[in-house]
Amino acid sequence: MSAGTKTLLLQFVSFAILFLLARVGLMYFTDLSGIWLPLVSAGIATVFAPQFKVFKTDEGDKICVSWIFLKGAKVLN
Repeated sequence: MSAGTKTLLLQFVSFAILFLLARVGLMYFTDLSGIWLPLVSAGIATVFAPQFKVFKTDEGDKICVSWIFLKGAKVLN
């Protein structure tokens, strides 16, 4: 599996988990309904999901993660 594919999967899984958590939390704690519940959940997940990127170096492809709760970027491999 290439680094680009891993990055895409990590990005999707982190967004999906945060989207589901936000949707369930908003469903229980607010009166949002209809189209507003998934729209607000998607906005929350977009803001709080970490961003994964691939950088090509001399040693090979490196996957880095940037998140609002981390200072700077962290290299995963």
